[in-house]
Amino acid sequence: MNIVALYTADESRGPMTGHEAVQLRAGCGIVGDRHCKRNTKPEEQLTLIGHEAVDAFNQKFGQEVHPHQLRRNIVTTGVDLNALEGREFMVGPVRVRGIELCEPCSVVGNLLAGELTPTQIIKALMGRGGLRCEILSTGVVRVGDTIEIPD
Repeated sequence: MNIVALYTADESRGPMTGHEAVQLRAGCGIVGDRHCKRNTKPEEQLTLIGHEAVDAFNQKFGQEVHPHQLRRNIVTTGVDLNALEGREFMVGPVRVRGIELCEPCSVVGNLLAGELTPTQIIKALMGRGGLRCEILSTGVVRVGDTIEIPD
């Protein structure tokens, strides 16, 4: 259960930039990301998506979507993110709480539209679009860090 990629965007709808490490700030978000502001809503602080969901989408539809195109901050592998809704867990050294599933939106649908319509894309990713999380402690997260789920 690892982190395989980290992404931020400086501005809303701006390009996603990959990082080897990012600082997660409790109650705020990822330092340097568009959502990291004073009093950021818990469900807007951090988003995760499983690499397996991206791979399954690509296989099913013959696409070459890259995880950053889905506009999530952390790409994981080996984690059932849906099972973490409502639970606290560790992302590297940082404690977070899963708030709600991160369903795909029209922004993602429109960005990926080509052979598939935005509606087809959104429907295909429902229930597999990731997890919105609240950041409960501050620390630096790196590619390769593990996701720890308490019993």
